[in-house]
Amino acid sequence: MNAKPEFNKNANNAATAPAFLSVWDVEAYYGESYIVQGISFNVHEGEILALLGRNGAGKTSTLRTIARLGDPQLKHGEIWLDHQPLHKMASYQAAQAGIGLVPEDRRIIPGLTVEENLQLAQIAPPIGWSIERVYDLFPRLGERRKQEGVTLSGGEQQMLSIARALCRDIKVLLLDEPYEGLAPVIVQEIAKTLNVIRDQGITTIIVEQNAVAALKLADRAVILDTGSVVYDGSAQEVLDDEKLRAEYLAI
Repeated sequence: MNAKPEFNKNANNAATAPAFLSVWDVEAYYGESYIVQGISFNVHEGEILALLGRNGAGKTSTLRTIARLGDPQLKHGEIWLDHQPLHKMASYQAAQAGIGLVPEDRRIIPGLTVEENLQLAQIAPPIGWSIERVYDLFPRLGERRKQEGVTLSGGEQQMLSIARALCRDIKVLLLDEPYEGLAPVIVQEIAKTLNVIRDQGITTIIVEQNAVAALKLADRAVILDTGSVVYDGSAQEVLDDEKLRAEYLAI
């Protein structure tokens, strides 16, 4: 029987309460390149965590490792989701366990309409939100349901990518640079949507270069520097700590 540890340790080597998602001493490599260097952090159910750091800090690699995409390769450590050992799973098994990854490039499928992109996500179980429920959350997608997905605006494509993840029965939403290239008004709209998703009990990890926007949305923050955790605590504390932001986020 699978059972995650009752307590894990955070980046400061301090015991923490049981978590919904636990990343424990994870090391991951691209070939011989040591990218994720012993990362540990916990995320609680329904929480939004901002995973931050400069370019090359290992943020996207950490998301890909949690999603079990196989590149980077997990060489050491454990990842537990609601008592399930993600570190022992292939990517399709992690998706079935409840991991939903929204990649930076969004990966809208050419030649398919908005609705067909959503229907494709529901071909195999476990099926999550109904398409009509998704349209309630994203009315613009409902208005454009017959439009080819790749012809949408950048913000609408981001909405479609998130909506497609929700069409699966996900427990954790992993967002890689969801605000990239978007106007501030669209960023605010997506942030409001992510708050609604949190209210539905879905846990979110957001990787974002727009650190201030991510911190304003998040409950907690983990900051990476050259593949290691250098901060694990409240998002508001990072917003309030000018020295910390300047040193690790250049803001």
